[in-house]
Amino acid sequence: MYGQIATVAFVGVEARPVDVQVRITPGAYAFAIVGLPDKAVAESRERVRNALHAVGLGLPFKHITVNLAPADLPKEGSHFDLAITLALMVAMGAIAQDAVGNFVAVGELALDGALRQVPGALPAAIGANAAHKGLICPEACGPEAAWAGDNVDILAAPHLLSLVNHFKGTQTLSRPEPNLETAAPSTLDLAEVKGQESAKRALEVAAAGGHNLLMVGPPGSGKSMLAGRLPSILPSLTPEEMLEVSMVHSLAGELMGGKLCTERPFRAPHHSASMAALVGGGSRPRPGEVSLAHLGVLFLDELPEFQPNVLDALRQPLENGEVVVARANHRISYPARIQLIGAMNPCKCGGSEPGRSCKRGPRCAADYQARISGPLFDRVDLHIEVPAVTAADLVLPPPTETSAVVRARVATAREKQRTRLKALGKTGMRTNADCSGATLEEVASPDADGLAVLRQAADSLKLSARGYHRTLRVARTLADLDGEEKVWRHHITEALSYRGESLNQKQAAA
Repeated sequence: MYGQIATVAFVGVEARPVDVQVRITPGAYAFAIVGLPDKAVAESRERVRNALHAVGLGLPFKHITVNLAPADLPKEGSHFDLAITLALMVAMGAIAQDAVGNFVAVGELALDGALRQVPGALPAAIGANAAHKGLICPEACGPEAAWAGDNVDILAAPHLLSLVNHFKGTQTLSRPEPNLETAAPSTLDLAEVKGQESAKRALEVAAAGGHNLLMVGPPGSGKSMLAGRLPSILPSLTPEEMLEVSMVHSLAGELMGGKLCTERPFRAPHHSASMAALVGGGSRPRPGEVSLAHLGVLFLDELPEFQPNVLDALRQPLENGEVVVARANHRISYPARIQLIGAMNPCKCGGSEPGRSCKRGPRCAADYQARISGPLFDRVDLHIEVPAVTAADLVLPPPTETSAVVRARVATAREKQRTRLKALGKTGMRTNADCSGATLEEVASPDADGLAVLRQAADSLKLSARGYHRTLRVARTLADLDGEEKVWRHHITEALSYRGESLNQKQAAA
């Protein structure tokens, strides 16, 4: 007696095909699962046995072998329960092989036979579509899986019995409908920020070009307040971007009710976060905060308080837009095209807040800033000072320019970038921050006066090659905000003003 059905194993955001093969042979009773299963897969024996008993089926008193092929690919997670159960029911003759042969099955079983939601339904549905198969999943995963396309046959069942009845023709499971999360209007608005005009300008530039931003200022100057309002001026995700973001969030189990959100993610981990929490990994590799912020914002408050080795782990994602987790037997890659926003005090004791002074002087600031490596500083496009807000600023009437007005300018600038890069055939590039050095020569070549200023600044400020290119990217964004096709001298000078003289020009060593 033999049964087989397809399922998937997740390697990064990729759903690798796995065949679940079950053979029942005469001999002493045994239920063996082979093919590099982890603890959750091995424990599925008890969940499967009880779920089958709940629908009126008992396991035969014979030798049962479950093989998860390919045998050298690690199998992790409880989503193998449903595939093992269906393959076992085929081997027992309860379901016809033809009924499940064109499906991929994922789902966790409860002891009463109910199907429970599992992470990764969207990547599994996309993988099933690529293999020209349908998907069998729990009812709670249906709205998420439906985003894989209208041509994917999806059976979303609440219970194992309803699935059996569907195959027998006594019940019909309707196709689930894709679901969008209705984003609540943001209560945070730039109009609430009094003063800090230069910081708000830098925030707009960062949003328009997808640039990394570092804000330095004393406690209470409004750094976190400004960063929290960045999502209110970012454009919504496009349908293509929405699927990219949702693939990662699906694997992390963060799509509530299968709803895909249209707004860009904003992640703000605590400074005690470990390396695995920030960049991903662990004994069972999972996407970290940097991947969960893909195509959105990663805000690191109190930047120097993070462990230096954890911060340096961000250097590769900031440069390449992906995180690679290497293990002895496999390699996992997660997308991580983020916009990094950092906030820090000038020194450990708070810096030059009105009425206070640092007792240790410049040495305190140097030691505190030394916790952040030069190469990481060099990957930040805009370095700005956020001075303390005075009482005179607080009594002023609120600004009249709202986040909606700024967001419209940002959206216009980003659309120009997208159209320009698409016309040049630059796949994988959406904003100026994504542009390679060769692409910058095509789209951000400054005029003669601007080039002269840039050359002089490169010598006097000792800009690295990376710093040179990042200055050009910011200048290109400034030109887009002004509606200019050419990068002019004043765009170069403003971009250079964001290179951060207040940080003593910490340059990269590599």
